Amino acid sequence: MSETAKLELDGKVIDLPVITGSENEKAIDIRKLRAETGYITLDSGFGNTGSCKSGITFLNGEKGILRYRGYPIEQLAEGSRFMEVAYLLIHGNLPKENELNFFEEKLTSFATLPEGITNILDQFPADAHPMGVISSVISSLSAFYPEFLKSDLTEVDKDRAIAQLLAQTKIITAYFYRKSRGLAPHRSHPSLGFAKDFLNMMFFEEGKEVDDEVAKALDVLLILHADHEQNCSASTVRVIGSSHANIFATISGGIDALWGQLHGGANQAVLEMLEQIKQAGGDYKQFIEKAKDKNDSFKLMGFGHRVYKNFDPRAKIIKKACDTILDKLGVDDPLLDIAKGLEQEALNDEYFKERNLYPNVDFYSGIIYKALGIPTNMFTTMFVLGRLPGWLAQWKEMREDPDARIARPRQVYVGESTRNFVSLKDR
Repeated sequence: MSETAKLELDGKVIDLPVITGSENEKAIDIRKLRAETGYITLDSGFGNTGSCKSGITFLNGEKGILRYRGYPIEQLAEGSRFMEVAYLLIHGNLPKENELNFFEEKLTSFATLPEGITNILDQFPADAHPMGVISSVISSLSAFYPEFLKSDLTEVDKDRAIAQLLAQTKIITAYFYRKSRGLAPHRSHPSLGFAKDFLNMMFFEEGKEVDDEVAKALDVLLILHADHEQNCSASTVRVIGSSHANIFATISGGIDALWGQLHGGANQAVLEMLEQIKQAGGDYKQFIEKAKDKNDSFKLMGFGHRVYKNFDPRAKIIKKACDTILDKLGVDDPLLDIAKGLEQEALNDEYFKERNLYPNVDFYSGIIYKALGIPTNMFTTMFVLGRLPGWLAQWKEMREDPDARIARPRQVYVGESTRNFVSLKDR
């Protein structure tokens, strides 16, 4: 007999089905609650609400577990490449060599931007925020790929649209970076691999080559960002996609959701905090004490995590990548010295250890991007590149779910009750 939960309302007992996930997660199915009782549930921020069933990513914040399609993030970061992980998230299994080659060939077929898109990019002011630019341009792609606008895309069309976005988003990002610096764009060379190709498009100089270890470290960082269950931007992608909006509008909405400081903008906030400490003389120990003072408004950015209550499993991996990049590039930057000092102080301070306030993935990613020479206002666009496969996987799963419905949350109305209209002259 299947398990049920009993809810008593107005003297009547209602049986609600209990659903058990593959990792023994429990959920009470309330889909018929309003129809049978007239009641709804209230859950501001949806922290206790399951919006879908998904087989993409498993996350357990209490135990510090993150798995893509069942594979521990530690194993994927150690043994795979970003394109393998992208294929895994989108198609459900790690690719065989011929499958990966075919996947990458599809991306290569989209290795140049339509001329109309480069014309649009050229119109933006050099100081425009890159997130606004990328969101706008991704949405504009709908005008150049009308074959991907149908609501009933075939499998072939879905695969091509996914490949097109994976290939061209990094080109758009690098193109605008070089334009904002007064540099000529540099074309994509997909054979270099995703991360190395991107760094080469960004920082190309005649006679210089991107270091393989640096490219590998960035590749790992992209893997760590590739998906993170039903976060704000992934949920946005599902909500927009549930209306059967085209894939470009859907991904553009995910980019906009990621832009917020409480989501993808967190690594930018880390660097802004480091700059604040530098401007105050660089005494990071003073700011450690400020962070511990409950009467002080200062917040130590990049420590702790809303979901991970113990530790962020990505942080240990990214710290290794961070150390590799700092060592290979030999960057001499006072902000990075402050960051390393903060890290060591917090890791050894009982206040932070007792509260599990360890450096998270945003802390280290900001340091990495700073060391690579990526401007602070582009940090969140780097997050876009990493998270794109996850958004595409969430979109694809949602669109292929026969039980998926258009998103339509309810509300508890707390406004005025019925009032009679009064004409303007009598108000």
